[in-house]
Amino acid sequence: MGRGQGFSDFFYSAQDGLRLHARLYGEDDNGRLSVVCLPGLTRNARDFHELALRLSSSRDKPRRVICLDYRGRGQSEYDRNWQNYSVATEATDVLDGLTVLGIAGAAFIGTSRGGLIVHILAAMRPALLKAIVLNDIGPVIEPTGLAHIRSYLETSPRPADFDQAVTIQRGIHGPAFPALSKADWQRFVRAIYRDVGGKPVPDFDPKLLKTVQAMNLDRPLPDLWPQFEAMAAVPVLAIRGSNSRLLSAATLEQMAKRHPRCETVTVQGQGHAPLLDTGDLPERIAAFMDAAESGGR
Repeated sequence: MGRGQGFSDFFYSAQDGLRLHARLYGEDDNGRLSVVCLPGLTRNARDFHELALRLSSSRDKPRRVICLDYRGRGQSEYDRNWQNYSVATEATDVLDGLTVLGIAGAAFIGTSRGGLIVHILAAMRPALLKAIVLNDIGPVIEPTGLAHIRSYLETSPRPADFDQAVTIQRGIHGPAFPALSKADWQRFVRAIYRDVGGKPVPDFDPKLLKTVQAMNLDRPLPDLWPQFEAMAAVPVLAIRGSNSRLLSAATLEQMAKRHPRCETVTVQGQGHAPLLDTGDLPERIAAFMDAAESGGR
């Protein structure tokens, strides 16, 4: 399944027996640094499809790319206990998958929640991280951004077809993403919904919403500066959408000041989180990976 689309499906068991899924792009014997892609809260491996194809099919420097579905998302099994939908549990799941695949070191791309998992991995297994791309996430999370995420997850209507899904998503996110084209919106929608007999269905366990509802956004959220500083020896590319509500410009600036090897990019006309297959981002990420591997950063 998936082989004709440039990837193969990989299934493995978490420590509690849950069946988890990942997409594997490219070959594992090219001698180059593999790339592990970690999506956002309700997102899945499809978010990275175009980028993964670009990185894995490069004529000169192809890379193996692993795109994971967390428990309760995509093709991974849903958990009976919604409290297991936590960053700590998902970080352990990631480690389990990489162990089965025999990956002791890799470059990581973390979008939103995926970037939080990278912070946890920096504390749990720092030697695993060889290069890091943080997509619209950092050590400080703005409560207004989380409130916005909670609001649209609670109130977003269910579309009858994929055209209506595009209309709904543009209505929710359009003001923050004026740079996206019609084709971008269509890819976006196909990534977040699964096709069930022609009808789009959100591709995640509805119980995930409970994890966001359980947060007290009236209190300051704990920061992750110690975990971020644990990445000091690893090259970091920090990407921020210019209209992001989750990652502030001030935090991005502090990340560059506190990390000796942190490069920053602000994506104009996009919010949380920038689509990594748009504009020159695929080329920027590929060049960052190449430089990190050669020790040029």
